[in-house]
Amino acid sequence: MAVAPGALGALQVCRVRSVTTGCARLGSGWRLPDSLKGSRVGPAIGAWGWACVAGGALSRRGYSSSEVKTEDELRVRYLEEENRGIVVLGINRAHAKNSISKNLIKMLSKTVDGLKSDKKVRTIIVRSEVPGIFCAGADLKERVKMHSSEVGPFVSKIRAVINEIGGTQRLPRAIGMSLAKELIFSARVLDGHEAKAVGLISHVLEQNQEGDAAYKKALDLAREFLPQGPVAVRVAKLAINQGMEVDLITGLAIEEACYAQTIPTKDRLEGLLAFKEKRSPRYKGE
Repeated sequence: MAVAPGALGALQVCRVRSVTTGCARLGSGWRLPDSLKGSRVGPAIGAWGWACVAGGALSRRGYSSSEVKTEDELRVRYLEEENRGIVVLGINRAHAKNSISKNLIKMLSKTVDGLKSDKKVRTIIVRSEVPGIFCAGADLKERVKMHSSEVGPFVSKIRAVINEIGGTQRLPRAIGMSLAKELIFSARVLDGHEAKAVGLISHVLEQNQEGDAAYKKALDLAREFLPQGPVAVRVAKLAINQGMEVDLITGLAIEEACYAQTIPTKDRLEGLLAFKEKRSPRYKGE
């Protein structure tokens, strides 16, 4: 079985290969009006799509369970041809079941900072390069060696890079307070079908012979995103992410403010012209 993207942070579900979504920070020049900012709205969030997938066929080639060099713990691939605009980040910490370490967070932070300013990058897929595992969570062997003064800043750094974590706040918003308490208090492990049933993930797939069904599903989704207008997708994601944290009236105001940012863009005019000429639009993200 393989599982494809949902709306919360990384979910390790028994033997199911789990996937998740995340967000990159909003690029320079994209922001909400000051009147819509505040503690209830939070920092601006960007519009690159993320899809996290578990290890598949690619991860089976030459990877062992022995410890790898730190620089190999995160592998970055820029896809080409029909997949141009998609970047794959492969986590490769087999010896630690891809658990999140200080080095991995440092590498992710540096990589994302570079990608978020690259206008050619449309979608990021985060996958495992290790068969049978996506991410075991925090590296507790490393955590136990940390001084208590290091733990707080480390967790804050994780939140800055993987801003979908925060189960006590995000889980009740996704599945309701009662069920969220039940799952958190019991530390229950869900399988893929259970996770989909409660809305934690979006797709559950039969695993293929190559072991990369979730990755292929992520690629299919990414390909659907590619032809859409970059500006429109960017502000739509901002409106969704920020709007979920506020009441409906404020959320509609956020949506209006986001739409206003598309009005002076070349992409909006290109979309209208393409519709008039009955052709596919050629968006440039401008």
